[in-house]
Amino acid sequence: MSLHRPYDPDHPLFARCSCGADHRPADHPLDQPSGQPVGEPDGRSDTARLPAVAAAAHPATVSSVALAEQQSSNFLESVVLKALMPHEPTRRRFLGGVGAATAMGAIASLFPLDSLQAMAMEAGPLEKKDLKLGFIAITCAAPLVMAEPLGFYKQQGLNVTLNKTAGWALIRDKMLSREHDASHFLSPMPLAISMGLGAPQTPMRVAAIQNTNGQAITLALKHKDRRDPASWKGFKFAVPFEYSMHNFLLRYYLAEHGIDPDRDVQIRVTPPPEMVANLRAGNIDGFLGPDPFNQRAVYDEVGFIHILSRDIWDGHPCCGFGVHADFIQQNPNTFAALYRAVLQGCVLAHDPKNRTTIAKAIAPANYLNQPETVLDQVLTGRFADGLGGVKNVPDRVTYDPVPWYSMATWILTQMKRWGYIKGDVNYNDLAEQVFLLTDARKHMAEVGLAIPPDARTGYRHFSVMGKEFDPAKAAAYANSFAIRKS
Repeated sequence: MSLHRPYDPDHPLFARCSCGADHRPADHPLDQPSGQPVGEPDGRSDTARLPAVAAAAHPATVSSVALAEQQSSNFLESVVLKALMPHEPTRRRFLGGVGAATAMGAIASLFPLDSLQAMAMEAGPLEKKDLKLGFIAITCAAPLVMAEPLGFYKQQGLNVTLNKTAGWALIRDKMLSREHDASHFLSPMPLAISMGLGAPQTPMRVAAIQNTNGQAITLALKHKDRRDPASWKGFKFAVPFEYSMHNFLLRYYLAEHGIDPDRDVQIRVTPPPEMVANLRAGNIDGFLGPDPFNQRAVYDEVGFIHILSRDIWDGHPCCGFGVHADFIQQNPNTFAALYRAVLQGCVLAHDPKNRTTIAKAIAPANYLNQPETVLDQVLTGRFADGLGGVKNVPDRVTYDPVPWYSMATWILTQMKRWGYIKGDVNYNDLAEQVFLLTDARKHMAEVGLAIPPDARTGYRHFSVMGKEFDPAKAAAYANSFAIRKS
């Protein structure tokens, strides 16, 4: 749906939920169908009206540029209205009294909206049109992957080849060797590579977060009566990579239950596509991994979902869209075009009404190679838990591209806590160097994505398992845990 409808008196100027109401997606009432957003009587969103989306994402018929232009125009006009009438009830009374057409004419007579829109969408010549992008076949990559069948890359003048890659070490190596121009990354990876951890020191950048939430701890069915993590001593766990949110969230979760992840259990790196097979073979007791493999373990009747990662830290980052720092410097227009295409994927993935169609679009063998029903359960949040229950968690996975500095700062505290970083670290300086929040704000505005007000600073407080994180006190936070690597 359009995130901004400035001349609709019944719609908040900057709504936070895709249904059109001013509440978080997690607070969307279960008894209110998300398919009936406020102000859209037929229940269809702007994106759902696109023939390509309705027809399972046929690239030839998608007008993503038109969508982006309309969203950008709506965003600009929303900003102007907000400046003129910052009091929401006043704006609504005014629009209700004079009507949308009169209001549009009055605003247009005062502000050069066409010129502002042209400036916002202006693009220079592309320095490089043929690009190779790496990705892992997981639902985190949905915005980057679906931009190909939906034609978003071509609409930006790019010829993109998506290279499905088997594991994160290969993703790292192909970026370092320049075989890939940009890549789907685990969000901690560019931080680690930029510091020379596990790889030659190379400046990498996180342009956007691909997804938040969307992971889980899955255990073998034989452990269905061992739900207390305090009883997990001796367990063998898999994570997809050392420098991953999976590793840091699993370590955090275990330590909060009195389990030392370096002494009481084994944590081994396993490529995501191999996790279910290792669970079935008894090589591991569980894994904290990406979807769809948690749901695939349930589908294959070899595991159950113990806890979703959102219940450890709601809103945590997982994967990001990353590039070399010098790629941005050498190809600024290409980078901007690529960024817009990926963000257009985020626009669609952000809206829960599109999730079933997305499942169909990314299910084929050249993308995720998974049953549609598995992907649909992950993306819609209505899923079997493997223990006979059916859960309804709409924000099991979300697609919020803002690369918050505070996300990077928390990741760095966990690298320090578990001994990956030796010596002192300037948390905020490194976070602001690697996570490109300024670019994100600019390009999100171009495609009409709402930007949270506190994204101006890039820092926000949040809680992980009930413990508040203050990014201004990162060093003290890293040293505050009873269980950590000395």
